[in-house]
Amino acid sequence: MIEQKLRPRRLRINEQIRSMIRETTLSVKDFVYPIFVVPGENIKEEIPSMPGCDHLSVDRAVELAKKIYALGIPAVEIFGLPEYKDEIGSSAWDMTSPVQRAMEAIKKAVPELVIVGDVCLCQYTNHGHCGKLCGHYVDNDETLKLLQKVALSQAKAGADIIAPSDMMDGRVAAIREILDENKFINVSIMSYAVKYASGYYGPFRDAADSAPQFGDRRAYQMDPANSREAMKEVELDLAEGADIIMVKPAMAYLDVVRQVREYINHPVAVYNVSGEYSMVKAAAANGWIDEKRIVLETLIGMKRAGADIIITYHAIDAAEWLG
Repeated sequence: MIEQKLRPRRLRINEQIRSMIRETTLSVKDFVYPIFVVPGENIKEEIPSMPGCDHLSVDRAVELAKKIYALGIPAVEIFGLPEYKDEIGSSAWDMTSPVQRAMEAIKKAVPELVIVGDVCLCQYTNHGHCGKLCGHYVDNDETLKLLQKVALSQAKAGADIIAPSDMMDGRVAAIREILDENKFINVSIMSYAVKYASGYYGPFRDAADSAPQFGDRRAYQMDPANSREAMKEVELDLAEGADIIMVKPAMAYLDVVRQVREYINHPVAVYNVSGEYSMVKAAAANGWIDEKRIVLETLIGMKRAGADIIITYHAIDAAEWLG
């Protein structure tokens, strides 16, 4: 009797065979690229803590959007620094603010590029918290009224998807209500349903000037120790009308991404956040890692965990590497 030898290596022998049996694939169509817009004209200034990412005026953001679309990246998410801040973040729904003007200009210049609007108040308030304050407490229900204004303004400006990131209870239902009342029934909601109070957001707070002036956001963002609670948040947001569910951050929470993927049939997004990006960039700059290999391995890991959509600052580099 001939002894049978089990050799999985036979199917790893060359790239052609490896590609034939590859279980997970990474595509440029998986990506959303975040853009940071600022007041002014002809501005392109690198964000110190996020090498390769820039603060852009609206005109330069349009130029970048054209490049992004030419690379095959299907969507951008737009964040912004306003011209003014106040206690309730009223610049967040000002149609003359950089975010709304960028949405209008990009939609006009590149109509087929999907625009995602981040709905939150932290970068627009003078205290840096994600809603209206009552003392040092963020008033959930009063904040919902403000978030409705932000969502509606972005839909009017041309956003295809509204992405509430504030973590107020009931915000998806409130936003769905205001969009439907104003005939924006085809504007989708991508909910930051599972957003953790994470240390990985540091560079973003530099980029968006959104660090809280006191305390932190643990009273409304999720405890990093919890995963069962994530399923509750997902369930609530789907019941309220969310079309896409997001987990943020990505790398340290891939177990949660897998749980969400197995729990729902809706699309799942992850946000490959600023701290994750900047750590890779810093290590690559020091010659400690192969940046291309690490980035693509990281992104494929997010897909393997169950993500359909990856919001990532690596999107442009990855698109060029993927060809």
